[in-house]
Amino acid sequence: MNPRHLEPYINRQFLIKIRNILRLISQTTQSLMANPTSSPSSSPPPPFDPKQPSIPISYPIKTLQDLQSRTYFDSFHYPFNKSSVPISSSLLPNRRRLLVCHDMAGGYIDDKWIQGGTNPDAYAIWHWHLIDVFVYFSHSLVTIPPPSWINTAHRHGVKVLGTFITEWDEGKANCDILLSTKESAQMYAERLAELAVQLGFDGWLINMEVELDRGQISNLKEFVDHLSLTMHSSMPGSLVIWYDSVTIDGKLNWQDQLNKYNKPFFDICDGIFVNYTWKEDNPRLSAAVAGDRKFDVYMGIDVFGRNTYGGGQWNANVALDVIRKNDVSAAIFAPGWVYETKQPPDFETAQNSWWSLVEKSWGALRNYRRPLPLYSNFDQGRGYHISVDGNNVSDATWCNISCQGFQPLLELADPRNPIQVIIDLKEASYSGGGNMTFKGSLEEQTHFERKIFQGEFLLSELPIHFIYSVKSNGNSSLGLKLVFTSNEDENFYVLLTSQAVNHISSKFNKVITTREHKGSSPAWVINESSIAMNGYTLTEIHAVCFRSDSSLSDQIPSDYYALLGHLTIKSSDSKSDFPVSSSWLVDGKYIKWTSGSEGSKTLNIKISWTLKDGRNYPSLKYNIYLVKLSKQAGAGTTLEPTKEEYFGVAQVNCFYVSDLEVPSDTTSLKFIIQVCSVDGTIQALDESPYYELEVEEP
Repeated sequence: MNPRHLEPYINRQFLIKIRNILRLISQTTQSLMANPTSSPSSSPPPPFDPKQPSIPISYPIKTLQDLQSRTYFDSFHYPFNKSSVPISSSLLPNRRRLLVCHDMAGGYIDDKWIQGGTNPDAYAIWHWHLIDVFVYFSHSLVTIPPPSWINTAHRHGVKVLGTFITEWDEGKANCDILLSTKESAQMYAERLAELAVQLGFDGWLINMEVELDRGQISNLKEFVDHLSLTMHSSMPGSLVIWYDSVTIDGKLNWQDQLNKYNKPFFDICDGIFVNYTWKEDNPRLSAAVAGDRKFDVYMGIDVFGRNTYGGGQWNANVALDVIRKNDVSAAIFAPGWVYETKQPPDFETAQNSWWSLVEKSWGALRNYRRPLPLYSNFDQGRGYHISVDGNNVSDATWCNISCQGFQPLLELADPRNPIQVIIDLKEASYSGGGNMTFKGSLEEQTHFERKIFQGEFLLSELPIHFIYSVKSNGNSSLGLKLVFTSNEDENFYVLLTSQAVNHISSKFNKVITTREHKGSSPAWVINESSIAMNGYTLTEIHAVCFRSDSSLSDQIPSDYYALLGHLTIKSSDSKSDFPVSSSWLVDGKYIKWTSGSEGSKTLNIKISWTLKDGRNYPSLKYNIYLVKLSKQAGAGTTLEPTKEEYFGVAQVNCFYVSDLEVPSDTTSLKFIIQVCSVDGTIQALDESPYYELEVEEP
């Protein structure tokens, strides 16, 4: 049969259903491959009971009954799902914007493990400088964003929305309940608003993909309007965005533009996500209908290319060009296509290449405007090891998007450049699991610059303090170029360097020699310096690669290799004044011991900590360490502690220990909670709060 004869029968819902079937087959196959010993006769795992203690996960709400009854807040997992990073600005910029709708393999994959997973190749996004709004999407009724995405998006000034979706027969039945009365519509809207406020994300995408009776439309409008008003009053700057699906007359008829059939919904919320099968003239027509709200129109682009303008995939920029020309906003749906379809040669390269197309077409419009401190360890939230202050503390593979550092600007690699710049997850790290690697060759009397941060970092009257770590070979030097802009838009260029650089010093208004010292790891050199720039704003930071003056006369090879481990910029009077250990109240609950072989045991426990005076300390995260104390052989009751063992990381004030193996000679366990400040400094382990637990006697 000619495939064109099938076109009238292949609509959007048909394509979604086929995709979901294929995903189910793929996930089932992967599950069977991961458990080759399983058989049809094996006992199925017990159903998930959110009230029972278990490894903390993120999960959606699947029924209206659970939404109405607020059972989510009774879940064991609820406190772990709270985001810990507030967004730096509550207002969207008054320009065209970029919304990115996460639709990655059905959602809740590696990112569901709140305390981190084990997949170093997990999906991640690090091009946050291009994004204004991030939507976490799945086909469950209420899709709650995992805190990992909220934390890293907020760290970069990006708003995060959950998704409320009704589809198929189940969705129609849900709408019959939801829209049965004005009061029911208001009640469910309030339940959604409560979830966003309590968990710390910024609003909702509403997608009603079902046919409705005309008599239900007034209550649907009440639902959208009440949700918008409730969100705005309880969380200023929050967003409710309507998806272009059901029309004002109750028909499930995607309009592919803003028009009279969906504008009544647009008028009572913060924007519309236009379906992605639009034609070339639709952005212009939508802008005309929106009037002075044209930036609230987000034209959809399906990266998988399902009937989307331009074909999506590696041609997604074709649609972006048209949207940009008409000066409306864009909504990129399913950028995980690069990951799901295993685009060559590898995920990192393909991801950078795809997003470079977006940046070339759309432009990098976001400008970070934030107060100090600025801290980045160049961590992508996944990797093959973990370091703390230059010391490797774990060689286990891991993933945890919450741990993603403030991401640098990285242009697509140009083979013509003498120095290649990458984020290397396998090379040594100063903090976390990443670094910025500079590798190539530099001839005499030359240098290489790469912009790594851009924004408006507001300075006070006090001097600002710079700290950065470098690891390099003998003849490779790495400094920082700082661009300060005055109120009259005049630039002042400063070079921070630990080496004499007479051959390039004329290119800067000021050269500052940093103070070098070794930290706890001899492989890394810490550089520190201060400068007073009252009346200026820090607008750009560049890495500068060069060879020191002393090396230029030695006729040594031109090979260049250096790592930038971390960067901290803060006010000079900004000190990390950690609360003393005794000021914390540390508690253990849900303690469960299980006997093992040869006298060993396994332990499950939830550890939580709060300051006794009720304050919230503005921490970046908490490193968890474990010390095991055991009786020394032949020494009576003498206790011999083991070395502190890195155990995990927490973003909130609690951590769950699951199936910890405790040897038979261990008498007590000490869990140390190392507080990490927002400027990257960490509390000494011997000054950190801790929880000590005696091992249960047989």
